[in-house]
Amino acid sequence: MIYFTELQNLPMFDVRGEYLGRLVDLVVDPGRNSLRVASYLVKTPSNALLCITHEQVQSISVRAGQTSVPRGELRCYSPDEGLLHLKKDVLDQQVIDVNHRKVVRVNDIDLDIVPTDGHTDLRILGVNVGLAAAVRRLLQGLTAKHTLRRLSSLFPSKTIRWEFVNLIEPDPARRLKLKLSSDRLAKLHPADLADILEQLSRDEQRAVLETLDEETAAQVMSEIPAHLQATLVESFGPHKAADIVEQMPPDEAADLLQELPPETSAELLADMEKEEATEVKELLGFEENTAGALMTTEYVVVGETATVGGLMEILKHFEGNIESVHEVYLINSEATLIGAVPLARILLAAPDTQLLTLAKDPLLQVSAHADAKTVVDLFHKYNLLTLPVVDDHNRLIGVITADDVLELVVKRH
Repeated sequence: MIYFTELQNLPMFDVRGEYLGRLVDLVVDPGRNSLRVASYLVKTPSNALLCITHEQVQSISVRAGQTSVPRGELRCYSPDEGLLHLKKDVLDQQVIDVNHRKVVRVNDIDLDIVPTDGHTDLRILGVNVGLAAAVRRLLQGLTAKHTLRRLSSLFPSKTIRWEFVNLIEPDPARRLKLKLSSDRLAKLHPADLADILEQLSRDEQRAVLETLDEETAAQVMSEIPAHLQATLVESFGPHKAADIVEQMPPDEAADLLQELPPETSAELLADMEKEEATEVKELLGFEENTAGALMTTEYVVVGETATVGGLMEILKHFEGNIESVHEVYLINSEATLIGAVPLARILLAAPDTQLLTLAKDPLLQVSAHADAKTVVDLFHKYNLLTLPVVDDHNRLIGVITADDVLELVVKRH
């Protein structure tokens, strides 16, 4: 193994032993092979920048590098935004450690020397973020390389395998050219992604969210503070912002829109799908810190004659967050709330069982105009997971979940 810091300013020679210049950077072509160094950039004594392809490198070590061709066959470097430069784009940059779910700064890059069909390849093993790499950087050029290796070995080393590194590229066009994948990033829990976002700059936060699909981005937005949500939404284009907001639970989308300037909120609502926009508008009509403002309109409701088997078919087509469903609500022909059935009872019942026979007693509910303290007291007294919200005519209009109440309590303390 060899470190990037050991290759920086390495003297390079051609096949005849003539001095070419100093190695200043290593280039990767992600479109072809993201693990192999594709070319070597060498600055000549006249400050020209030569590009040596990996097939033209005969040998390389901590002492020197040599090409397999004469100077005349080497071309000058031509900039290409689709190429990744290890010094410019990786070294000293913040990257996301997908495996350990955190942001780290790259102190060095670990490489492997691989003899291949008459030439020598360099393969990227990982990025080094430990103290040992920091020591190598600090003392680089001040002492012999073998001495520096011995000194750095006295300190802890921490390497992140290259496949677990997610590079942050704020420019969407360049990210596309580099073919940077966000597949591993998208598989992280939204709460972990939210923690990662809070460690990044605003441009980097936007760049990360733009790589995610709208549903995942909405889940991540739900995990970050409202003021940060508002700042990020305003940094997106209106259509992208609307696509993300309409994927959020209606109550959280309403909270977010209240943080935005009225004209921005109106623009987002206009760009959202009609059904989602209508739900959010209804929630925006309730006073802050009331049950109506706390509730969500994503819940499962069926008629009073429904059976367990019929409900199972309905649940298959439920478009909300199924993980937040703890109860199913029963209404009569006037949409009046008449019962709430815990999901646990439903799972144990026969398909032909009428849901009304499984309803819990007493039926707990709260008026949409009730204050937040009343809601918190009910959750605390009855150890609730959900609480249905009704209007002045006892019609079901929403549900408050325990996580919303917990968030409210945390804010107050």
